[in-house]
Amino acid sequence: MDTVQGTNVVVTGAGGGIGAALARRFAAEGARVVVNDIDPARTKAVADEIGGIPVAGDASAIVEEARDALGGTVDVYCANAGLASPGDAFADEEVWAAAWDVNVMAHVRAVRTLLPGWLERGSGRFVSTVSAAGLLTMVGAAPYSVSKHGAYAFAEWLSLTYRHRGLKVHAICPQGVRTDMLTAAGSAGDLVLAPTAIEPEDVADALFAGMGADRFLILPHPEVAGYYRARATDPERWLNSMSHIQQTWEGSRQ
Repeated sequence: MDTVQGTNVVVTGAGGGIGAALARRFAAEGARVVVNDIDPARTKAVADEIGGIPVAGDASAIVEEARDALGGTVDVYCANAGLASPGDAFADEEVWAAAWDVNVMAHVRAVRTLLPGWLERGSGRFVSTVSAAGLLTMVGAAPYSVSKHGAYAFAEWLSLTYRHRGLKVHAICPQGVRTDMLTAAGSAGDLVLAPTAIEPEDVADALFAGMGADRFLILPHPEVAGYYRARATDPERWLNSMSHIQQTWEGSRQ
């Protein structure tokens, strides 16, 4: 990707964390950026900081408004809004439904709106903030892990289906990132994610490097590639290793 200067970009969940870092980076590179967050004050603060356009609200419901705010064209859509939903198989139905709605269906709804225009022009870029949990898993967070697997699967399907028609898709899969979401992960996050956590700006750097190299899979933590390979080639060993982490986490909570 030679440049994003002059492109129209939407970043959801951009009131802080990875989303804010992405919005700042795109703006610094000369893009026009719609900043979206469900919190109006956070939305406005980031938009004011970068000279962007604030569009507050649920990420699923603002796609058309964001497109209109950019004059009718979106070149890059960053589906970054997400829920870090903890819980096990017994988590409430509402928790499962909310995780699926935000982490997967918000992406589907955005694509439904934007894809016809992208295919007509023969160009467009969809960026999905998935998480390494979408490639691997996360202890103590069944709704999050399962829905992030869904987000990765949807991004993968989009890429293989439409890449020959000009659509570029990127799946960002970091491990721990120093954001409010990491804090909310509690003791599981402290055990699994915090020791190797990176800054949100590092994720933005990884995305831009990946866009430059035209890579689908963006790994801000390069070691995730090895974990993903181990999961595929020796699932029993990998599951035993993850089970050990699960037991360590359970022991730390007693």
